[in-house]
Amino acid sequence: MKHQSLAACLLALSLSASAAVYAADTASPAPAAALARTPAPAGAKVYFVGIKDGDTVTSPFKVSFGADGATIAPAGSTDAGTGHHHLIIDSALPPQDAPLPASEQVKHFGKGQTETELTLAPGKHTLQLELADGRHVPFDPPVVSQKITITVK
Repeated sequence: MKHQSLAACLLALSLSASAAVYAADTASPAPAAALARTPAPAGAKVYFVGIKDGDTVTSPFKVSFGADGATIAPAGSTDAGTGHHHLIIDSALPPQDAPLPASEQVKHFGKGQTETELTLAPGKHTLQLELADGRHVPFDPPVVSQKITITVK
């Protein structure tokens, strides 16, 4: 009888531990805390240079970026009033409370670049600039350009 009680206790403990491990493995991760956003430099704005809304271009084509009221610096810079460009292609603005994702729709210019050559498929495309701090986190409020629509032939 002692062996049966001991076996039942061990079985109950084993099941309890297995259930706890299963619950931990399947639990939803805790939501990540939003990063503190850097205040936007006073009067900062970004804009396109040499290309405007409604333009028709031939791919590949050069796109230049301008900024007023902020100094363009490489990613990682924590100097006040600095940021770097991100180019959003055919997409809405990404979430503003986290680092901007690097993707085909969100191009990072973390070396402080102010121009690029784009190759896009023929058709209509939208382009928008967003300035972010050294951590790739958008400023508060966001510093974004007008969204332009271009046609690639």
